[in-house]
Amino acid sequence: MSFGGLFDGGTCGGGGAHLVADMAYGSSARAISHPSILSPSLRRSSMFSSPGLSLALQTNLTAQGDQNSDPVAGGGGGTDVSDSARRSKEDENDSKSGSDNLEGESGDDLEQENPRKKKRYHRHTPKQIQELEALFKECPHPDEKQRMELSKRLCLEARQVKFWFQNRRTQMKTQIERHENTILRQENDKLRADNLSIREAMTNPMCCNCGGPAVLGEISLEEQHLRVENARLKGELDRVCALVGKFLGKPISTLSNPPPLPPLSFVPNPSLELANGFASVLPPLSTVMTPTRAVAGGGAAFTGGEKSQERCEFLELALAAAEELVKMAQMEEPLWVPCSDTGRESLNYDAYDQCFAPCLGPRPSGFVSEASRETGVVVINSSALIETLMDPARWADMFASVIARTATAEVISVGVGATKNGALQLMHAELQLLSPLVPVREVRFLRFCKQLTDGAWTIVDVSVDATKGNPLKCRRLPSGCVVQDTLNGYSKVTWVEHAEYDEATVHPLYRPLLRSGLALGARRWVATLQRQCQSLAILMSSSLPTDDDKTGRRSMLKLAQRMTDNFCAGVCASSAREWSKLGGGVNIGEDVRVMTRQSVSDPGEPPGVVLSAATAVWLPVSPQRLFDFLRDEQQRSQWDILSNGGPMQEMAHIAKGQNAGNAVSLLRASAARSNQSSMLILQETCTDASASLVVYAPVDIPAMHLVMNGGDSAYVALLPSGFAILPDGGSGGLKPPGGSLLTVAFQILVNSQPTAKLTVESVETVNNLISCTVQKIKAALNY
Repeated sequence: MSFGGLFDGGTCGGGGAHLVADMAYGSSARAISHPSILSPSLRRSSMFSSPGLSLALQTNLTAQGDQNSDPVAGGGGGTDVSDSARRSKEDENDSKSGSDNLEGESGDDLEQENPRKKKRYHRHTPKQIQELEALFKECPHPDEKQRMELSKRLCLEARQVKFWFQNRRTQMKTQIERHENTILRQENDKLRADNLSIREAMTNPMCCNCGGPAVLGEISLEEQHLRVENARLKGELDRVCALVGKFLGKPISTLSNPPPLPPLSFVPNPSLELANGFASVLPPLSTVMTPTRAVAGGGAAFTGGEKSQERCEFLELALAAAEELVKMAQMEEPLWVPCSDTGRESLNYDAYDQCFAPCLGPRPSGFVSEASRETGVVVINSSALIETLMDPARWADMFASVIARTATAEVISVGVGATKNGALQLMHAELQLLSPLVPVREVRFLRFCKQLTDGAWTIVDVSVDATKGNPLKCRRLPSGCVVQDTLNGYSKVTWVEHAEYDEATVHPLYRPLLRSGLALGARRWVATLQRQCQSLAILMSSSLPTDDDKTGRRSMLKLAQRMTDNFCAGVCASSAREWSKLGGGVNIGEDVRVMTRQSVSDPGEPPGVVLSAATAVWLPVSPQRLFDFLRDEQQRSQWDILSNGGPMQEMAHIAKGQNAGNAVSLLRASAARSNQSSMLILQETCTDASASLVVYAPVDIPAMHLVMNGGDSAYVALLPSGFAILPDGGSGGLKPPGGSLLTVAFQILVNSQPTAKLTVESVETVNNLISCTVQKIKAALNY
């Protein structure tokens, strides 16, 4: 506190300054002495700065100030400071009350020095000191309310309580500083002794093996290699510590100076624990990774060299991708701009570049970007969904129409304990759009699973091809989903899909659809997931009268799933099936793709040469109208040559969802003539907000009787055909908006001998079949 604004200080003699003596324990009260009272020698004395002398001089000066209250005449004038000194004296007496008067004089001494001052110190009683000490242990800095309550309870003034706590804190601080100084002095002595012993050892080096004088200057080649390896491992450890510290928000001191260990091993299954919770907005990620002696949770340990470096890069890339995905899932404008015409969202790439550092570097020349986001509620809890997405086989079954092939190349981390939290694996996948005019997307990516909080997870995929310079046609930027449990076993899924691909390989008819994100974007993944989960929920909750009906139902559904998978493999030339593309010289349509395959040992297909032909056309009808027309058994005779020109009868029906279009049916074609035998057709139809499928195959009547009675459906041979219906995505001005992209595909056994040669007549027959089917559909729809 400054008193410069309260007094006008004059000069005296040589213009001496006012003297302000600080009280002990940092009290704010100060005593101001008049410069004419002190001699220059006393002012210059270093003893005056001593707290004890300062207090004594202050007392004397206050008494003299009371006697000489008139202003000093001559020499520049003076100032009356008696009232201020008296108030300072009272504050001093209050602050030095009781047992806390550690360095000042007693109240009796001050009373004898200043007979005009009759105030006596109030000595605290042992009970008061006990109460004050008890509160000090709980709260060294009590507020005004606590001090008032304590003063009333102990019959003390509030100022006495306040000054007691100030003095007690100062005393405590002094004690701590003394203790720390003692410890530092001991450590200094120890370091000085160690330094002396090291100096003595360096002056007379001894050999550890023979005990004689050591010969310096020669280092073996092995020792040189060990030192280089040690430096490399230390640099790698520092890099991992910096990486983990980046997401923890603080340095990892435990890793900076690790205890002595055998050759250092990094765990490929780091315990990546999330610290923050999941509330209205998603929390930032944080991780914990510690080096251990052995591998925890299975898998091979980091072995050093390129493998260790690569896995550290994978971990760093996965963490950065997870951060980006969580932010993209929760951010709104200006990152995501809603479109009033379509009801979808589009990514603002300028805002994206400002918000995120590129995980995979700049976009390759000639590549285009597609980005989309979709939110939906699915009939599955988060734990079951995470288990499905982290299992390659179950993931492929869930999204059979999107995933042509998938495999796990390497499991870097299996997660923490029995959960998938922290699981990290390197995967290969082939993503497909059911059209022969769109090539399969081959991607090599990391899949990282992270638990945000109880019932909230995130799974992120990020391509690693760009880091190795592989010239692939597609790469995935941070994509995936954030899953949060809701009521009644449901989950809220927010899916983000972000990819870059070479558009030159795509037919112009499908380019607008891909750019809109409807083909392989977030809506496709969420809609397929909703349809599949709803199907599983209905099938599990449905009640059948007998166990035989349940077994037959399960066998029929399994056969229908295999039929649909084979149809998708025949449309897109993925590596899942060994199809051979037909070369030139055959008279087929411009947009017709023909492939052949030799079926030899597959019990689910007839042996021989199988020919697959597919094409895609644009139709000026909505996808829903086209789907309803193709699945209607009453109108099937308008386009299907297998119907024998008449309506079909539905013999069995298994619903797979609330939508009537999701079902498996067994149809029976009526015989046109009495000498013709009736035929059964197994058909599966499925539809959602992104696409629709109508897949069918003729089946043998005795084989279907066996399946419906619960027999094994793996030995039922079939060759599927059907249709895939997609929205046109606006067609980019090539066609009027609001139409459909229809894929027509057939698989036919052209020869029962696997080694037979494919004839031109067989190819032309299949080509004519496709052309005829497309023309009949157009005619039936009045186009």
